[in-house]
Parts: sequence; structure tokens; C-alpha cells
Amino acid sequence: MNITPYILLAGFLFSIGIIGVLTRRSIILVFLSAELMINSTNIIFLGFARLLENYEGAMMTLFILALSAAEAAVGTAILVSFIRKTRTSDIDSANLMRW
Repeated sequence: MNITPYILLAGFLFSIGIIGVLTRRSIILVFLSAELMINSTNIIFLGFARLLENYEGAMMTLFILALSAAEAAVGTAILVSFIRKTRTSDIDSANLMRW
């Protein structure tokens, strides 16, 4: 089996996520870009699990997905609180959260 397509797809998704995190000004889009980066690492884990015929990569992916769901719940709550307080989703106004 060839792992190259998995690595190329994961690299493409990770680079889109990195570009989104670095260039977007909306907190929601930054959050979605970070989730895209997490999912690209899941593709790598699954690709190597299939290559090595070992299910440890699939188990790691399940744990990452569970952690990602918990992070999405907490992150969404923080985002809603932030947007209610500042009336904007601009990431530059996130500096106000410290005060």
C-alpha cells in the first residue's frame, strides 16, 4: 500500500488550516481552521494505521475526535460569551478578554 496520497491530502488540509489561522480575522473562522488542522493529523494516523496494519492509529484518532468534540463544546461556549460581550467576532478585540 502507498501512503503518499494520505500524506499529500493531510499536508494540503493542514496548510489550508495554517493559512486560515494566520490570515483570518474572525474568531469563528480561526476556530474552524484549527479543527481542520486537527482532522489532517487524524488522516495521517489512519493512513499509517492502514499501512502498518495496526489499529493503534485508529484508536488514537477516536481519542482525538473525542477531545476535539469536547474542545468544540468549550470553545463554542467561550466564543458565544465573547461575541455577546464585544458584539463582534473580530479577533483583534480579543484583547479585551484579559480585563
